[in-house]
Amino acid sequence: MADKKPALLVIEDDAGLQAQLKWAYDDFEVTIAGDRESAIAALRQIEPVVVTLDLGLPPDPDGTTEGFAVLDAIMELKPDTKVIVASGHGARESALQAIERGAYDFYQKPVDIEALGLIVRRAYNLHEIEQENRRLVQRVGDDHRVLGRMITGAPEMVKVARTIERVANTNVSVMLLGASGTGKELLAQGLHDASDRSDGPFVAINCAAIPENLLESELFGHEKGAFTGAVKTTEGKIESANGGTLFLDEVGDIPLPLQVKLLRFLQERTIERIGGRKEIAVNTRIVCATHQDLEAMIGEGNFREDLFYRLAEIVVRIPNLAERHGDATLLAKAFLKRFATEMNPQVSGFGPDALAAIDAWNWPGNVRELENRVKRAVIMADGKLICAGDLDLQESGEDRDDVLNIKAAREQADRKVIRHALARSEGNISSTAKLLGISRPTLYDLLKQYDLQA
Repeated sequence: MADKKPALLVIEDDAGLQAQLKWAYDDFEVTIAGDRESAIAALRQIEPVVVTLDLGLPPDPDGTTEGFAVLDAIMELKPDTKVIVASGHGARESALQAIERGAYDFYQKPVDIEALGLIVRRAYNLHEIEQENRRLVQRVGDDHRVLGRMITGAPEMVKVARTIERVANTNVSVMLLGASGTGKELLAQGLHDASDRSDGPFVAINCAAIPENLLESELFGHEKGAFTGAVKTTEGKIESANGGTLFLDEVGDIPLPLQVKLLRFLQERTIERIGGRKEIAVNTRIVCATHQDLEAMIGEGNFREDLFYRLAEIVVRIPNLAERHGDATLLAKAFLKRFATEMNPQVSGFGPDALAAIDAWNWPGNVRELENRVKRAVIMADGKLICAGDLDLQESGEDRDDVLNIKAAREQADRKVIRHALARSEGNISSTAKLLGISRPTLYDLLKQYDLQA
């Protein structure tokens, strides 16, 4: 059975144009309406994704009163519909007014079918993206928490969380790849909590934080007298995680000789403590993480390829904080609430300049940097609202004094003012466009041009 075509409602009273437009869109299920009553009836019945609307409808074919009444009704009944209005010669003012009242875009009469087709398909694609984002955010919930503890509203991170949820109840080894400070341990803990091993222990070890000569003992344990200072038998992290999950952070820092021993454990699921002769069976799930390029390390001979494939049965890539739209502000507010309660109850929120600076900063240290800056700002703040200066942030992470190229300077200025407007309007497209004094289609074009997200 063929996929159902998306609905397109054409509101047009000219019989010739009706026929022309009806057969112009093979990939849409086109419905024609010639007046307000039939247009509203069709809207209720077919719930179209996209509507094309001629403002000149009977009984006011030479004016716009009836067309605007239809537009207002559509925006009230189904506000997520993408309405594209017709603009005759000299009627640009009416088209811009329609945009202000919620229309998505406008097209010039006489109709260029090919140009209008591009606008219609772009509107439909945008609608699909918005729907998917809404579904993702709805699944997160009102408190913006995924995997129990992680706070996010970004579709990129919600997808990461959903991937982890899907593999949680399997025994496959999971490799988390991401820069320092992106929340790898929190995700590993979330995977453990979502698995059928949640009643068992979650044991974490940072392989980069332990001296090479001690790492083997930390992982595998040792028998009494195995070496100088081994005054008692001690079980290692692998054994401690029996029945649960072992999280190996910065696994790329494990030295080659120890990689061989770890590989043997993954193959046999048994270990021998240092100085011991007894094989000990261990049932533990391995989750590991690194910020390093392990495939490059394999090519350089610094990481075993067979170990990599044992550890990376499922690979999950974690985006940087700057790539998670809206999360910096969301997390900053959560950190402020926690730290203010503990350290400075007079602090109640962020000032507009602080929110704009948080949104504009590129966060090279990711979530860890954000947490540290907010904590310091809460401690040092004199007033109720934290300002950009308290965070020690410029208003924009892109400000540069050495930009001499006019085009580059204009682009930098555009990015800055758009980000400020988005931050002030909390990502609302209509409010942002109004702040900037431009139409919504123009704003969408700028967001696409500069690779910004609302």
